[in-house]
Amino acid sequence: MKQILCLSYAPWRARANRTQQLLARLTDAKILFFEPPPPKGAPMPGQGRRVRAHITVYTLPAPLPGPQDRSLLQRRRLDRSADFVQQMMDRNRFREPVLWCTSPLHAQFLDRLAYRGAVYDCHRFWDEALLEPESDLTCHAEVVFAASPGLVRRLSACSDNVALLPNGVNPLLFCQPDHAVPPVMKGLPGQVILGRVGALTGKVDLEPLLYAARHRPEWTFVLIGPATKSAARPLQGQDNIILTGAVNPLDLPDYLCQCRLLFDLLRSDRLGSDVVSPTVYEYLAAGKPVILLTDPNVPDPFPRLIRSAYDGAGFLRACRDALDDEPSAAARRQAFAKQSSWAGRARQVAAILEGTGLF
Repeated sequence: MKQILCLSYAPWRARANRTQQLLARLTDAKILFFEPPPPKGAPMPGQGRRVRAHITVYTLPAPLPGPQDRSLLQRRRLDRSADFVQQMMDRNRFREPVLWCTSPLHAQFLDRLAYRGAVYDCHRFWDEALLEPESDLTCHAEVVFAASPGLVRRLSACSDNVALLPNGVNPLLFCQPDHAVPPVMKGLPGQVILGRVGALTGKVDLEPLLYAARHRPEWTFVLIGPATKSAARPLQGQDNIILTGAVNPLDLPDYLCQCRLLFDLLRSDRLGSDVVSPTVYEYLAAGKPVILLTDPNVPDPFPRLIRSAYDGAGFLRACRDALDDEPSAAARRQAFAKQSSWAGRARQVAAILEGTGLF
């Protein structure tokens, strides 16, 4: 049977990230999924968790050192993690699997494990401090998947085998005819509900949101997802901005269904990035008008489907225009989301791996 050993940049979560979405659909392969250790002080998850019939999750015993961490202690931690991975490979009878890497830090495993070929799935622009290990990983990998055209250009300097693989969506979850009304969405003030999905942290630029909320008190802005106390503090006293807190991923379509318009805000750690997040594809699958606060130096991702704005005034203007969209626009968004399904992305991955002889 085909075997994949995945080194994940993030833990296995209920709200599946890109890596989980792709690997969950490669059902003809047996997969060992290694997640990073929990934060200091948090309990260690159980080892060998069967999250899918073909996927078993293990947690690395120690954080991976950064490119500047060359101390003896850090080398010992890396050795410990590599030994743990090899032990789990032996336990599960993995013999030269495909090594699926998702972070430049995983370049440290290239000379420590036995595998038949490496895949680098690049889902974001990493910090410049990781440029050297990312270059090593890209040069070494038989196949490189890049989540945006900008990443393709960046990585093509180190490899001729870079394939564009954008993010995707499970469209069937978001186009059901009937949705329940979440309790927090009942009886909201305002004539129009505008929603955003995602964690609220200090990296999110709130100024455009505050500008629009103050100029349109009859609109209600619902922020769906967890929020840190420091990030939520500037929103206090703004009655038409509602924070829901964390929501069950299975209930997310119910929240989006209640919104007339969906938007996202610019994050300081995504300046210059042209990667379209999975959340935006979920917005399109819901068929709602979409407004993105973006970096003006980055091209609009889908100008026929999404409106972009760069400041508060532009955000307010884009919202007013989007609320007047023709009903037929919803069908165009949903059709595009259907063509961008995670199932289709996974088929593309499988075809490329088979074409290169890794499968």
